[in-house]
Amino acid sequence: MAAQSYLSESVLGWSIFTIVLLVILAFCWIYIRKFQSRQESEVVSTITAICALAIALITSALLPVDIFLVSFMKYPNGTYKEWAANNETRGQIEDTVLYGYYTLYSIILFCVFLWIPFVYFYYEEKDDNNTNKCSQVKNALKYTVGFAIVCVVLLLIGAFVPLEAPPGQNSTQWEKVQYLFEELGSSHGLPALSFSISSLTLIGMLAVITYTAYGMSVLPLNLIKGTRSVQYERLENTEDIDDVEHQIEKLKSKCKDGRPLSSRDRNNLQELEGKLQVLQRRGRHLEIAERNCCTKVGSALRPLKIILGIFFIVVALLFIVALFISNLDKALHSAGISSGFIIFGTNLTNPLNELLLALQPVFPLDYILITVITMYFVLTSMAGIRNMGIWFFWIRLYKIRPKRTRPQALLFLCMILLLIVLHTSYMIYSLAPQYVMYGSQKYLAQNRMPLPGLTSGNTTLGTTRICDAEAPEDQCIMTRTYLFLHKFWFFSTIYYFGNWAFIGAFLVGLVVSCCRGKKSVIEGEVEADDSDISDDEYVH
Repeated sequence: MAAQSYLSESVLGWSIFTIVLLVILAFCWIYIRKFQSRQESEVVSTITAICALAIALITSALLPVDIFLVSFMKYPNGTYKEWAANNETRGQIEDTVLYGYYTLYSIILFCVFLWIPFVYFYYEEKDDNNTNKCSQVKNALKYTVGFAIVCVVLLLIGAFVPLEAPPGQNSTQWEKVQYLFEELGSSHGLPALSFSISSLTLIGMLAVITYTAYGMSVLPLNLIKGTRSVQYERLENTEDIDDVEHQIEKLKSKCKDGRPLSSRDRNNLQELEGKLQVLQRRGRHLEIAERNCCTKVGSALRPLKIILGIFFIVVALLFIVALFISNLDKALHSAGISSGFIIFGTNLTNPLNELLLALQPVFPLDYILITVITMYFVLTSMAGIRNMGIWFFWIRLYKIRPKRTRPQALLFLCMILLLIVLHTSYMIYSLAPQYVMYGSQKYLAQNRMPLPGLTSGNTTLGTTRICDAEAPEDQCIMTRTYLFLHKFWFFSTIYYFGNWAFIGAFLVGLVVSCCRGKKSVIEGEVEADDSDISDDEYVH
């Protein structure tokens, strides 16, 4: 009976995970195909982008399964279920999740340091006049070696830097080296992998502060404000075309008698002709948008967009409040920087943490909520990237636009989203620390109470409590996710200050988004550095 209960609950958890896996794959395919350029589409880069984004989302989808399995080992009264009473059985379940993380995180390292760089440089080396595939592969491998070296260095640092000092300060050098190898073997490479993933998560934190914080404000406000009227934009664009054509005719009239134009007039004429081309392309796009049925449907769904925008801004504010309370809790009740601001449990009421704890026993409600949170982060991140573009400090590298995104930009896009989703695990921990650590586990605390009516003698009573750091080690099981997130205290310290930066970036982005007016119905589709050829794929 116990074995049957264990099997049914395990099958339930992994069945939901499989369904989510299929949904993730479908979403990634649609997502990448939506932004992929039709003229410069590349099969290898498309497949790489879809797989990289899917792996990142699947890794986040494993988090609720991890929490579900450790929570369902116990009854609500704090006792272990029959099938989980054996330490060996509990160990097998934990190892299953642990190996799942090992596999997915190893694939992420492979994608970030080997596969995506190789595909990127392979496409960069592509030349219409050069069909030598061996030369492309050779040059791509040459540049990829640098990323591979960085990966090896991170793995070595994580593997051979012990978290605790070796016993005996007077030991020989050989004993110290032997201790390092024993520590690596005893942990099965967990520190090495955790250090590498934490390093990538650190980069993801910068992307979250840059793109996600801004996207969380710009996405809902754009939905609420809507777009400008396409008819008004066409009228305004026609007036601009007439004005530019009049200025061009005025300049050309100066050379009707055979006199050459001055250098200043030639420069002005060139600028006006370039501006006229942009306005003409803009007019073609506005004409298509006016005939497009999607524009008409969007106008009809305007009330729904407003409601959705209000919902998104409420969710964003809920996240910010939960993150502020969590960080304030760490500032007040943790041991400080030296401990990574880690706290075991919650001392201040966190609304999102309480909601997840309430939903967790009714599986898969918490799974759905975590998936929605993850997808919300992806959508808001994409909104931020699309509005800002991909930048390297003050240099804009690529623009992200539907049906017109270059293969290299797609690879950058998925790399950024992959790193953002990696940091999502820590963000969810910051939003709901108790949920991520123990789920809804409880334990029986033994209290000695005096017997009534007797001057001497005590009795032991069991009190059900929520799992925290004070619980006996064999009564509460930590999730594998938490162990990965907090293997190195200094990363936790950086993440803590990163959360404050995220809150500040969100507030700045909210002010900027409120001050901006309505965006154009063809926002980002026509820019001065586009070519006329780029319009062909849009029209067709």
